[in-house]
Parts: sequence; structure tokens; C-alpha cells
Amino acid sequence: MTPSLMRGRPRRSRSHISVRVAHALLGVVAGVAWLVLPWVTVDDEPPIAGARTSAAAAEEGSSAGDLVLPVAALVVVVAFAAYASLRRIRRTRSRTTPAASGTTHVGAYPSPAVPPAPAGLDDRSRAALVEADNNLYAFREELSFAEAAFGHEAVVPFVRVAEAAEAELGAACAIRRRYDEGVPEEAAALAGVVGRCEEAERRLTEGTESLRTLRALDRDPQTALALAETRFRELTARAAEADIAPVDGSVTGYVELAKDSLITATVHLGETHQAIAADRLDEAVHPLRAAETAICRADVLVSAVARLCSTRAEAARLIPPALTAAEAELAPVRDRARREGATDARLVHADAVLDAVRQETTSGRPYDPLGVLRRIVHATAPLTDGRSGVLAVAALLVARESVASAHDHVAVHREAVGAAPRVLLAEARRTEDLPRVDDLAREARDLAEQDVRLRGHEPDGDTA
Repeated sequence: MTPSLMRGRPRRSRSHISVRVAHALLGVVAGVAWLVLPWVTVDDEPPIAGARTSAAAAEEGSSAGDLVLPVAALVVVVAFAAYASLRRIRRTRSRTTPAASGTTHVGAYPSPAVPPAPAGLDDRSRAALVEADNNLYAFREELSFAEAAFGHEAVVPFVRVAEAAEAELGAACAIRRRYDEGVPEEAAALAGVVGRCEEAERRLTEGTESLRTLRALDRDPQTALALAETRFRELTARAAEADIAPVDGSVTGYVELAKDSLITATVHLGETHQAIAADRLDEAVHPLRAAETAICRADVLVSAVARLCSTRAEAARLIPPALTAAEAELAPVRDRARREGATDARLVHADAVLDAVRQETTSGRPYDPLGVLRRIVHATAPLTDGRSGVLAVAALLVARESVASAHDHVAVHREAVGAAPRVLLAEARRTEDLPRVDDLAREARDLAEQDVRLRGHEPDGDTA
């Protein structure tokens, strides 16, 4: 047959040919069975003329006839099984359902091997983020004492080390954030997180060694001890003032935690005095650094209470002009909706929020000024174009407080806080949309609180 004629004829697949063979086999078996069955069912009573046939011959013929039916039935069963198997293979080769693992579809050639997920790399990346972030907090705490002792100019190189480590850690958090959202490939993303954290750790390790050399705690701990005790006394007075401040919400319990940290600092300062008095200067480094850590945490807690008081006062001052600015921003939107005869759900929501704020602020009952200002900002943000300076200032005030609150909570409870709140906090710092910054920072704070409730608070970990 010529090639042109061959091209004109349709090709038959192997499965189609196999099915045709099965059909033919089934027909042959059926024909044989049809021919054999009459011999099996014929009346085997001998005629009168052959009545003398021997009993042995009769028994032999009867035995052979009895075997024909079972054999025929077995052949039919085998034929049907072969036919069903061929049909099943044909269906699985032509179906479009998802493939089994390791193949493109059932019965087809194997798919390209997918590299397995690196064992433990996910947990390793989270642990690396937490460890690097904790070391950055500890480095900056010690840096604050070095600056108090030697001045700002002397610690500029160490400030740059902290900034470089923070940049590496921020990049690691950005990679982790994209990975959590399903953007990059798994192995590359997690390896990138670990690599960035290791680089941040390397910078912090080198910076810590140089900073310890500058401070010379193992040779002259008396100077650092005097500075720590001065800061301790100042914090004790500030904690007493914060104890009577009318604040709650995000700083509930902060004054009590600050007092606990100051008690811890008192214990470590006493141990430092004992080591110095016994002329064991190298043994004084560890309790001195523990005392500095406790003092820094008390400072964060007391400062958070004072900052929130100031922020609430500023928010209360901004509420009336923010309401006026919101009405001015919404007026064009309201006019456009009236002309078009359409209903804007965002406008309806904003009007409801502003009405509720007016009732709450004029009711004479206590309210949270920062929370009220946040509601104004979030309700008007989808409809405003940022022309009002008052609303921009209000959004900035709300976002800053949320970021600072999340940062403080992670700093104080860092031994119990996992990677997720830190990643969200880093994302909030990178974001430029202020309402979005507020949302991310508040979510980070919520996750950090959940971690603390789950793992418990470990107040002054060993950072020496």
C-alpha cells in the first residue's frame, strides 16, 4: 500500500484492536459452547439394540460428558474477565480525571519527578527568624547602655550594624510573607529566609563582640553597673507615676510587668555587686547583662503607658476636626451618588460610622479617643483621596500607635512570640497605605498575644 493511501486510512489504536480481539474470542467461545451443550444435554439412555453395552463403557462416556460443561463455563468466565480488563484499561488511558502521584494519568508514562519538600526547612526558617529578631532586640538594648557611657559618636558603627541586620531580617520577613501567600517556590523561598537570617546573625555576632570589647565589662564592670543603677532608679520613679495613669486596653498590666522586671533587675544588680566585691570581675558580666535586659524591658513597658496616654490625648484633640474633614471629603461622593441615583454601600457605611461617633463623643460617657479616631479613618479611607490633611494626620497617628504597640509586645515577650507576628510587623513597616499598616500591626499584636497565652510569659530571658 502506498504512503498516500496509508495516510488516507484512519489508524486504529492498540486498545481498539485489543477490544476487537476480545470480541472475536468471546464469539468463538460462545460458538464452541453452543456446539458442545447439545452433546451434554442429549438423552444418554441407550437404545434397545445396544442394551448390552458394557457398564464400563457407559460410565466412561458419562464421565467425559460431565467434564465438558464445567470446562466450557470456565472458558466463558475467563473470556469475560479478559474483556472487562481490556475495557477498564481502555477507560483509564482515555479518561481526564486527575492523575495518580508520579504519573500524568493512570496507565500513562510517569510524569517528571517533583522534588520533595526539604525536610524541616519550614520549621528551620521560622526558628531562624525568631532567633535573629531576638538577637537584634538584645543587641539594641546593650547598645543603649553603650551610648549612655560613650556618647553617640562612639556607637555610630554599631548603629549601622543594627541597621544592616534589620535590613537583612526585613528581607527575610518579606520572603517569608510571600511564601506564606503562595508566591515563590518552596525550596528557594525557605532557603532564602534562612540565608538572610544567617547573614543578620553574622553581622550581629561581629557587632556584639566589638561592642563588648568597647564596653570592657570583664575588666571594668563598675562603670556599667553605675549606669545601670542610675537608669534603674529613674525607671522606678516613672513606674510609680505610670501606676496612677488612667490607661487600659493595649497596656493593661504593663505597670505590673514593669515592676516585676525591676524586681528581677534588683536581684541581678545585687549579684553583680557581690561578684565585684569578691574580685570576680568575669563573673559579674552575666548578672550585669541580665540586669540591663530587665531594665530595658521595664523601660519599654513604662514608655508604652506614657506614649499611649499622649496618643489618646492627641486623638481626642483630632476627633472634631477629623469629623469635619470627613464630611468635606464625603460631600462630593454623596452629590455624585445623588445625581446618578445609585446607592454606594461604602458611603452608607461611612455615614453610619460618623453618626455613631458623634453620638458616642457627645453622650457624656467615657470612650476611647484612639479607637474612635481609628473608626473615622477606616470608614472614610475607601472614599477619600487624601486631600484633607487632618485625616492624613489622624491615619498616621493611629498607624504609628499600632506599630509601636505590636513592637513593644514582641520586645517584652519575645521568648514566647513566634515568627508569624514578626513577619506581619515587618510587613506593616514596609506598607505605605496607613489604614493597611494599622490592620497589619494590630493583627501582629493579636498573634503575639495568642503566642504568649499559649506558651506563657518568660520575663527576662538570659541574653548574656
